[in-house]
Amino acid sequence: MAPSSFVPILFMALVATSLAATALPPPIGPAANLVISNKYLQPDGFNRSTVVAGGTFPGSLITGKKGDRFQIDVIDSLTDNTMLRSTSIHWHGFFQNGTNEMDGGAFVNQCPIVANHSFTYDFSSATQAGTFWYHSHLAAQYCDGLRGPLVVYDPQDPHLSLYDVDDAGTVITLSDWYHTVSPLAGTFPTSDATLINGLGRYNGGPATTLSSITVTHSLRYRFRLVSISCDPNFTFSIDNHNLTVIEMDSQNIVPHNVDSIQIYAGQRYSFILTANQTIGNYWIRANPNNGVVGFDGGLNSAILRYVGANTTAEPVSNQTTSVIPLVESSLVPLTNPGAPGNPVVGGADVLLNLDLAFNATALHFSINGATFIPPTVPVLLQILSGAQAATDLLPSGSVYVLPSNKVIELSVPAGLAGGPVSGKFVIIQSGKLTLECTSTPSTCMHAFDIVRSAGQTTYNYVNPPRRDVVALGVAGDNVTIRWTTDNPGPWFLHCHIDWHLQAGLAIVFAEDTPGIAKHDVNTTAWNQLCPLYDALTPSQL
Repeated sequence: MAPSSFVPILFMALVATSLAATALPPPIGPAANLVISNKYLQPDGFNRSTVVAGGTFPGSLITGKKGDRFQIDVIDSLTDNTMLRSTSIHWHGFFQNGTNEMDGGAFVNQCPIVANHSFTYDFSSATQAGTFWYHSHLAAQYCDGLRGPLVVYDPQDPHLSLYDVDDAGTVITLSDWYHTVSPLAGTFPTSDATLINGLGRYNGGPATTLSSITVTHSLRYRFRLVSISCDPNFTFSIDNHNLTVIEMDSQNIVPHNVDSIQIYAGQRYSFILTANQTIGNYWIRANPNNGVVGFDGGLNSAILRYVGANTTAEPVSNQTTSVIPLVESSLVPLTNPGAPGNPVVGGADVLLNLDLAFNATALHFSINGATFIPPTVPVLLQILSGAQAATDLLPSGSVYVLPSNKVIELSVPAGLAGGPVSGKFVIIQSGKLTLECTSTPSTCMHAFDIVRSAGQTTYNYVNPPRRDVVALGVAGDNVTIRWTTDNPGPWFLHCHIDWHLQAGLAIVFAEDTPGIAKHDVNTTAWNQLCPLYDALTPSQL
């Protein structure tokens, strides 16, 4: 049966290194300072003020090894009043067992860090390894640029023999990009460009430099594909190359061959690419499901460049129709497959159903009739102060108290009552559970088994996919997931289309409230966050 924490994943192969056309800043971590600042950037040729981590977009690559203690001192140096000056950082994919206060969800796990102050996130990777990411978890701030990759390498990676190269140059980030700062972008804005490793082009814009990744013929590369998207999902492919997927969302899987990957906000995949094609340049493609689609003029594209190919020419390769696209239900965990509970529908201790709805007049979402409005006191602090029952916890109707050490079965029927702006949702679990969404139905969560996937009518309890982000599908689908409540804390379940989270598509699972109340948050710095934030004037937020 599925363990409560998951199997190790990645390690750095030192046989060779990948080369990037643009010099990459060195990785940082597991102990490091991470300065959050404003900076004018033009990654697609359009100049705008941004929020960046470590001075770059994407933010600095943070790395460590399985079992490492991460100590990231986040220093808030934000000054631009057109955007938020406070911040918080969520470490997406980490279970945070015993360190719920380090999960980073603003008004769930902490108050935000105020400008000219800092806070050290101190947590362990414990038994986890794989591909993760981090992002602001305050309003829609990460859409302004505060997002970056994080990798935990495993010296005992069971897939190590399958690849030669795994380093900073084999991390591929996919992101949407906006020309308007998030507070002024409107309720449901559409992105202006797709950036691959921080570079791209927008429709009608200049022919700016695209990201390129250089490979040596005959070597095998482990690429870590990370969607740091605020909204769209992407269909990813590399012309003339098949991809062998070996990891999804920091979970090792049985190697699976595909020629394209649909990836939703917050998801990660590791795939092996063998550089066995004719020496040349090949298009890397990431077509979004909304906004400007297609590849004319280098839109939504980057370059795979073989050593020996023309270093100034863009590819002339052609995209072919995908014949073996990734199908989530075909991905099998490499270790300890099997969902918890009894292998029948409803064979769990607690059964939950999430009814998602959209109010087209008020432009807000609801889950089981409640629209999430961030509380003024973080949920964790409420529980530590004595609140225990769901009826006592704020926001009213949005906090679900779950008993400890029980199997939970959560069903999320696809198709929104009222009709969303675009129709997909994603659920993520930070530590235990976090709901997130992308602009086609999807769900995401750290550490759950998908016993019924989108597009499926049957249930799989024997070897279901295990991950932390899952697409919900279309009307008629009923994505069903299971997990065990073995990690006390309030965990944010929210739509990972950040604009939808802003519009209330979220809940909080308070797992084992008596256990939470016994937890000693003994850091003076954490206890000072709320008094500092509460003292701000509206113009200082």
